[in-house]
Amino acid sequence: MATNIPPSPPIGLQWRSSTAYILLTISMAMFTDLFLYGIIVPTIPFILRDRLDIPHEQIQSLTSSLLSSYAFASVLFSLPAGIIADKVAARQIPFLGGLLSLLSSTVLLFLGQSVPVLLLARILQGISGAVVWTVGLALIRDTVGSANLGVTIGNIFAFISVGELISPVIGGVLYDKAGNGAVFGLCFALLGVDFVMRLVMIEKKTALKYELDSRVSSGTNSVIDDEESAAGEASPLLQTVKSREEEEATWIVPKDQPTLIQKFPIIYTLRNSRMLVAEFVALMQAFVIGVFDSTIPTETEGLFGFSSLHSGLMFIPLVLPYLVFGAIAGKGVDKYGARIVATVGFGWMVLPLVLLRLPQPGGTPEIAKFCVLLALSGFGFALISAPSLVEASYVLERYHHANKELFGEEGPYAQLYAINSMVFSAGLTLGPLIAGSLRENIGYGNMNAVVAGLCAVVSVLSWMFLGRIAKK
Repeated sequence: MATNIPPSPPIGLQWRSSTAYILLTISMAMFTDLFLYGIIVPTIPFILRDRLDIPHEQIQSLTSSLLSSYAFASVLFSLPAGIIADKVAARQIPFLGGLLSLLSSTVLLFLGQSVPVLLLARILQGISGAVVWTVGLALIRDTVGSANLGVTIGNIFAFISVGELISPVIGGVLYDKAGNGAVFGLCFALLGVDFVMRLVMIEKKTALKYELDSRVSSGTNSVIDDEESAAGEASPLLQTVKSREEEEATWIVPKDQPTLIQKFPIIYTLRNSRMLVAEFVALMQAFVIGVFDSTIPTETEGLFGFSSLHSGLMFIPLVLPYLVFGAIAGKGVDKYGARIVATVGFGWMVLPLVLLRLPQPGGTPEIAKFCVLLALSGFGFALISAPSLVEASYVLERYHHANKELFGEEGPYAQLYAINSMVFSAGLTLGPLIAGSLRENIGYGNMNAVVAGLCAVVSVLSWMFLGRIAKK
């Protein structure tokens, strides 16, 4: 007589599906994406010159094209990545697919002997970035729930910012001292570690199916418990404004929706002012990052005669406060809501942006002045890093819980993070373009004054539209 024998659990199920290991794997994936992006950027002009024998007058335009193709691919493929991640049984599948795209990109960059091949490599790198950030953020939400999303994002973003900081410096030094092979050797080694970690990881919802470890199926970080607790935690606070029934009614989507919304209900949430402002906050966060990334090297070269290496080191005071305060700011978003943190964060950014006109050509005192203002800006970046994702996740969660039939059992969270990735990539693209134009026409100080004015507007919008109720 045949008996149904449950499948044996994978070796190391407990630690492979643990919250710590999953978050470490996602952090490593995002770190690798940023590190490989940053380590390649300073070597592109030299690859064009030394390997492809491109004339000097064409290098700048081709470099810009290769850089912008990454952002273009990220914007184009983020939403498809989100849709696929929401449809497949396990997010690990597209997560590994993104790594395959990154590996292909790195091989082409290493061996490519023509501009079209390098362009294809950058497009593949952009596709990988779209997958990593879209699926990675969805996995974070699956793992910790919305209640702890802010502090988790703060911790992870603080860690991966190290990769963004050190990769251009390492890339430049390695290429200068050891050549092309050393740069890509490091890239392939990092990809190998990343591949093993992604392959070994087991998602929470996959681990739950085995029902062998009660700490996995009923622990505080399980997907089910997190979603239920996140919904319940807000209820007492909401009841102080209106009854729970009235509150739930505000999130119910009318039945007679067009076919497009029935198929992609995430579109309906974009009518919500909180969601729209949350995405605008993401756009402006990336925009300001792009402004700093594109103007610090040229400004420090003009003021202090810095080389590319010294200009790269000037990013340390900008990123260091993020490392220290990122997790604290994220915890503040979890506890007090996105509204107050985003308002204070963008309001804070106005001060250093206005004052960045003060440093003048000179020696150590002027360099120190510039570094202090960058550090103040870095503290502002720590404040504005988490509110957008946490607020957007909360809004979608409320719609999801009130409309399970429309949004499905799992909810379109990967699609949400795909939209966020698209918006963020657009901000990173617009920031350098607009900053370059403004700096050329009205000067560095006035350019920063314009950006400060935009931050002030975002601060006001955050206060008016983002979550007014504390989340504990």
